[in-house]
Amino acid sequence: MFLRLLSDVRWQAANPKWRRMTCSRRSTSSTAEPHPVSLPAQAQVVICGGGIMGTSVAYHLSKMGWKDIVLLEQGRLAAGTTRFCAGIVSMARHVSIELKMADYSNKLYQQLEQETGVKTGYMKTGSISLAQTQDRLISLKRIASSLNVMGIPCEIITPKQVAQLHPLINIHDLVGAMYVPEDALVSSANVSLALATAASRNGVQIHERTSVSHVSVQKGRVTAVETDRGQIQCQYFVNCAGQWAYELGHSGEEPVNIPLHACEHFYLLTHPLKEPLASNVPKPLLSALLRRMPDLEALQIMQLVNCPESFTPDMRCIMGESPTVRGYFVLAGMNSAGISYGGGAGKYLAEWMVSGYPSENVWPLDLKRFGALQSSRTFLRHRVMEVMPLMCDLKVPRWDFQTGRQLRTSPLYDRLDAQGARWMEKHGFERVKYFVPPGKDLLDLDQSKTFYKPDWFDIVGSEVKCCKEAVCVIDMSSFTKFEISSTGDEALESLQYLFSNDLDVPVGHVVHTGMLNEKGGYENDCSIARLSKRSFFMISPTDQQVHCWAWLKNRLPDDSNLTMEDVTWKYTALNLIGPRAVDVLSELSYAPITPEHFPSLFCKEMSVGYANGIRVMSITHTGEPGFMLYIPIEYALHVYNEVMNMGQKYGIRNAGYYALRSLRIEKFFAFWGQDLDAFTTPMECGREFQVKLEKGMQFLGQEALLEQKQNGVYKRFTMFILEDHDTDMDLWPWWGEPIFRNGRYVGKTTSSAYSYTLERHVCLGFVQHFDEKTGDELVVTTDFINQGEYEIDIAGQRFQAKAKLYPFSSLFTHRRRKDEEELSGYQRE
Repeated sequence: MFLRLLSDVRWQAANPKWRRMTCSRRSTSSTAEPHPVSLPAQAQVVICGGGIMGTSVAYHLSKMGWKDIVLLEQGRLAAGTTRFCAGIVSMARHVSIELKMADYSNKLYQQLEQETGVKTGYMKTGSISLAQTQDRLISLKRIASSLNVMGIPCEIITPKQVAQLHPLINIHDLVGAMYVPEDALVSSANVSLALATAASRNGVQIHERTSVSHVSVQKGRVTAVETDRGQIQCQYFVNCAGQWAYELGHSGEEPVNIPLHACEHFYLLTHPLKEPLASNVPKPLLSALLRRMPDLEALQIMQLVNCPESFTPDMRCIMGESPTVRGYFVLAGMNSAGISYGGGAGKYLAEWMVSGYPSENVWPLDLKRFGALQSSRTFLRHRVMEVMPLMCDLKVPRWDFQTGRQLRTSPLYDRLDAQGARWMEKHGFERVKYFVPPGKDLLDLDQSKTFYKPDWFDIVGSEVKCCKEAVCVIDMSSFTKFEISSTGDEALESLQYLFSNDLDVPVGHVVHTGMLNEKGGYENDCSIARLSKRSFFMISPTDQQVHCWAWLKNRLPDDSNLTMEDVTWKYTALNLIGPRAVDVLSELSYAPITPEHFPSLFCKEMSVGYANGIRVMSITHTGEPGFMLYIPIEYALHVYNEVMNMGQKYGIRNAGYYALRSLRIEKFFAFWGQDLDAFTTPMECGREFQVKLEKGMQFLGQEALLEQKQNGVYKRFTMFILEDHDTDMDLWPWWGEPIFRNGRYVGKTTSSAYSYTLERHVCLGFVQHFDEKTGDELVVTTDFINQGEYEIDIAGQRFQAKAKLYPFSSLFTHRRRKDEEELSGYQRE
């Protein structure tokens, strides 16, 4: 069983100052005190919550020059969850942004005592993460690879080395471990007090024993905060209320959904060991403690501490601006890692408020990744009961939550489920991974967890083969769908500024375009069909539903002649992929579907079977031939049945998203949220042709792209084909693997899949160029990409890879010709 050997139990039990502070706060927490300083009538920022998150935000905002800040705490500073926090500062994280936050926090806490004069109890103990199984060790090796390329000391060690580092550990059943020497312990409450001290010196006003009742909103913006001591007018409000963040979000005039739920969290305080451990020896968690460290059985328990800790539906914290209320920011839901993330999370949120964007991609933590559907109390209660044990569970690729499922489903759900569909969930929507053929062991496939070749390999391979040789149907109803229209030219004029490609195309044409920010980065990557001169149909990734809506609403003009409607629920989307898709659709529609009548990137309303008003687009999001059918939901089952019946003679079958992933990656298609983000521009991923730079029209992000065109880019989206990788025997790449060029680290993969066409693994990722002496970023040229020797690091093992800046369509053609020549030669013989 995995144990991360970190805790401040022994330190707290042996530290008189901590005990005095704790006892003092307990004795005064319920005593009313006078308020010697009145609240200001107005402020630029009001922060609710005086724990590690609230004080960190105040500290970093004041460091960035904002001074008119008020921090409100309903009790005493650091007297909530922060006071009971175990003080673990661990950088062993699976998610890149969480790793960066923890690394920054560690560095901040290390110098905070010197900066403020407040003792933080910082103690660099290091951490040892134990592995009893090979799969656990692989998981640790993947983390170690990420830590090492970030310059964080880390090594995989043997059981004997574990015993040398920590003599009390029973190592008889271990296969290895990960040692991170710079992980540390702190007094969480003292760190929070140190941050508050520094913030106060920088002009932040701090008021304890002041409760926030609700936030006032006018025209979609924060205007004031109501407290039990009066009102404070403000421009920004930051909800750092921890376990109360959910209730506070719903108490306002305009509710803000913050999906978190508090759980009981325990730890023990004991008397010190008779022979105390050295200060640099990692301390253990309670789980399986006595089995792992039998010598501790004689310890006398002093106190059992039960404190509330907030957990989120996906085990990642919540930060960012509300999609419904401008100026309302949130930082909460730390999933028992608040002290590890506190410094970095406060920094990124402060940057977000001051500059409009944080300095790193925080989309995995953005509040807008959730919708209102995840804020159901029943959903949250059931989900966090699953999340709690998963915090220390083995993290394998492509695992799925089991609770809170079947929340959003396609009208075809039951029909597909009966045919063997295996499901995953995205933004609450059930989506098919693949279809299990009759006779396969369903339970075996559902419970398959591996870093190697998965059990579904052949199943997905047969679906890919059908997509390439016949025709497949994939239900893609989860895609976000908006309709934007106007009575005049307002819709076109607004969209031309907000999107990078030219949307002034003939009616019936589809445009692939980016929705960019001021820095030229992708806020969204979408397809837009022009339905009429004044009406547009926009298709975006599933998890864009909240983010894209908020982005557009905040930037579209407030004009009664301009309307935007979320029609995601109105349409079922079927992706008809393969060379025989045209035959199926032709017979069902009685309309010519040849390339002359229905060219690529074309949209037309037509009848399919008995159903009218089906929006058919000649696009599949994979590079393969075929069509997307957007079907009014009342016709969904009829159209699906018609397609499947007509397609029988063409070899039709169902397929899932795993096949789609393989197809799009081997064609070098980038997807938003995986490959593209707010820090990736079209110039960096070979999409300059989708930008109207030469057309003399202004659009958001234009200046940044012109600068990149003139000066070059500092990273390039690149395809890698693994050369010496054994699909059956070697570990698979999934995403986040370090990329090495000529032995030097240059970036990470963003997505990967097995190409059933190339019969090799394909990885996509970004390559950067760092100066060998200074580490500064340099321009990445085509020659730099083409002239390097590349390796992909998979859990510490490097595999040679061939880098390409274009898809392998020419290689596919070459292979087909070679196969045909060999076949014809065999027939001649």
